[in-house]
Amino acid sequence: MNGNIQDIDRLDFAFLDKVLGLAGESGEVADKVKKIIRDKSGKISPEDRMVIGKELGDVLWYLSTVARYLGLDLDTVANQNIEKLESRLRRDKISGSGDER
Repeated sequence: MNGNIQDIDRLDFAFLDKVLGLAGESGEVADKVKKIIRDKSGKISPEDRMVIGKELGDVLWYLSTVARYLGLDLDTVANQNIEKLESRLRRDKISGSGDER
C-alpha cells in the first residue's frame, strides 16, 4: 500500500512500519547525541555532525513518508506548528505541557 491513508478503512502494516521506523531513527539520533554528551563532554566533531546528519536524513525520509500516507503537506504542517508556537509565545504559554495551551 503506497496511497493516502484516508483512502483505506484501516491502518495497514506498511504505514505502521513507517511510523515505527520514524520512532526508531529518531531514537538513533538521540542515542548519538547522548553518546557525544556522555563520552565526549558534549564536543561535537565534524564526523559526529556528518553521522547525525545521515540519521536526520533517515528521520526526514520516514517523516515525509508518514505525512504522505496521511495526505499531509510537510510545508503546511511546519507552518501550522510555527504559528502554534508563536501564538503560545505571544500568550506566554510557551512552557508547560499539553497540546491545547
